[in-house]
Amino acid sequence: MLCTLRRWLRGLEPRARVHLDRGWLASLRPWLERRELFRFQRQPLARGVAAGMFCGLIPGPLQIPGTLMVCAWLRGNIVAGGVATFYTNPLTTVPLYALAFYLGALVMPGEQTLPAWSSVAPGGDFSVQAMAAWIQALGTPLLVGLPTLGALLAALGYATVQLLWLAPALQRKRRLARCRRAAA
Repeated sequence: MLCTLRRWLRGLEPRARVHLDRGWLASLRPWLERRELFRFQRQPLARGVAAGMFCGLIPGPLQIPGTLMVCAWLRGNIVAGGVATFYTNPLTTVPLYALAFYLGALVMPGEQTLPAWSSVAPGGDFSVQAMAAWIQALGTPLLVGLPTLGALLAALGYATVQLLWLAPALQRKRRLARCRRAAA
């Protein structure tokens, strides 16, 4: 299973490189030509996931372009970064923004209170306008909390990829140590 996944991921690199000759990507080719951006190894994957986790909190359509730029800057895997942005969706946005508000309130001086949903949405009905009004009511604590939460999630994503990548090697090391003790 793991070998099949690795083969499939390595097969993505040539297909992604074909798209570099098209349209507006051709002007970005010197940045995107770096092999690390498409390499499925531990460090580029970890950097890509970290970039995707950080940029996942950027509003809407700017997540993927932001992730592409951060991955190019950090030499992280673009595919992993793009996939990592999908942790934000309509179901997770409100809890993530509330968490960002609380993190911002912890960092900022003074008493900060989370505005109630009912204050922006009469009757408690969900709409895009009500969501925009609620986010605007969150104010400065949200602006401080979003980069803070993004940095925490990026560090967590980076560490998770590192641990998951190294887990088989650590298990193999323990197994070899057990075999040596049993043989001795």
